Amino acid sequence: MDRALTTEPIGPPEPDRPTEPIEPDRPTDPVTDTHTHTVPAAPEPPPLRPGRRLAARAAGLLLLAPALAATCRALDTDAVTPVPQLLSFLPWLALPAGLAVLLAAAARRRALVFLSVLVLTATGWASLPHTPRLVTSYGLPLARVRVLAANVQFGRATDALVATVRRERPHLVFVSECDRACGRSLATALAAELPHRAAVDADGSVGSVLLSAYPLRDERVVPAAMGMPGATVEIAGRPVRLQLAHPLPPLPRQVHRWKRELGRLADTAAGRAPDQPFLMAGDFNASQDHAAFRAVLRAGRLQDAARLAHSSRTPTWPTDAPLPPYVQIDHVLVSEDFTVDRLRFLDLAGSDHRAVLAALDLRGER
Repeated sequence: MDRALTTEPIGPPEPDRPTEPIEPDRPTDPVTDTHTHTVPAAPEPPPLRPGRRLAARAAGLLLLAPALAATCRALDTDAVTPVPQLLSFLPWLALPAGLAVLLAAAARRRALVFLSVLVLTATGWASLPHTPRLVTSYGLPLARVRVLAANVQFGRATDALVATVRRERPHLVFVSECDRACGRSLATALAAELPHRAAVDADGSVGSVLLSAYPLRDERVVPAAMGMPGATVEIAGRPVRLQLAHPLPPLPRQVHRWKRELGRLADTAAGRAPDQPFLMAGDFNASQDHAAFRAVLRAGRLQDAARLAHSSRTPTWPTDAPLPPYVQIDHVLVSEDFTVDRLRFLDLAGSDHRAVLAALDLRGER
C-alpha cells in the first residue's frame, strides 16, 4: 500500500510575530536630530575679565566729551552748557579719544574699537580750520597797517603794553579790560605814538580803549556788558571801519548772553558797506570752533588773520595757569581789502592773554 510522503516538523511550530506599527513622520529637531544640516546658534561672547571690563567702561566714558563736541561742531551749533566749554578744548579732545582706542583694543571689543576710531576721526576732522576762506583783494597795496589786539587783564599789563607799543610801533591798538587808570596811563604814555582814541571809560573788565595813529570819527559803541567801541579812520584815502570786540565769556549761566553779544558783533559786521574795508579785533572769548564766532565771519565776509597766516591753532589763553595756553580766543578779523604779511603772538607780563600783532597790507580796489 502506497504511503503519502509528508514532512514532519522537527520542532514545535513557531508562533506568529506581531507586526510593528509604522510611526508617522515626526518633525525634526534642529538641535537633537543628527541627520539635519542646520546652522548652529552663534555662541555668546565670553564674559569679560574684570580688567577688560574696566578698560571697556573707561573707554566708553572717555568717548563722551569728544563725541559730543565733534557732533555739535559738525552740526554748526554751540547748543547749551557744557558744549561751548567743551568746544574750547576741541583739538585736545583727540587725546581722550585716542586713549579710548587703546583701552577698547585692550578690552578686545571690536565694536568698541570701531566706535573709538570713528570718534577719534571725527574729532580730528572737526579740529581742522573749516572757516570759509574767501578770495582776498588783488588790488595794489596802498599802505602797511600794523594792528595790535591786547587784553591787559583789569589794567595789570598796562606797563607791558606801553613797552610793547613802543617796541613794535603799531598804528592801531585794540585794548580790552582797560580800566580808568589804564586808560589815563595809555593816553599819557602814548600821546605821541597814538594820539587818537575811542574808549568806554569804566572800571574793571568793562573798560576798553581803541588807540589810533589816524584821526577817528563816527564813534559808536556796540551794546554789551563790557565795552566794545568802534570808529572810522581814513588810511591812504580809504575810510576803514574799526570795531573792538569783547563779549562775555561762555560761562555756564551766561551762554545765552555770550551768544547774544557775538550776534551783535555779527550784525555790526554785516552792516558795513560792501566796498568799505573793515577791521574787528580783540578778545572774542570764542574760538574758531564756536558756531557763534563763525557766524561773525560769515555775516561780515571776514577772515581770521591768524588763519591766513597759518597760525589758527596758536593758543592765546590762559597764560597764567599751571598748564600752558590751550585755546585761541584773541583775533584780528579783516575784510577782503586786506592781506596778511605777518602775524605774531606776544606775551604781556601781567596779563592772562597773549597779544596778537598783525602786519596787514591795505589794498586798492580791484
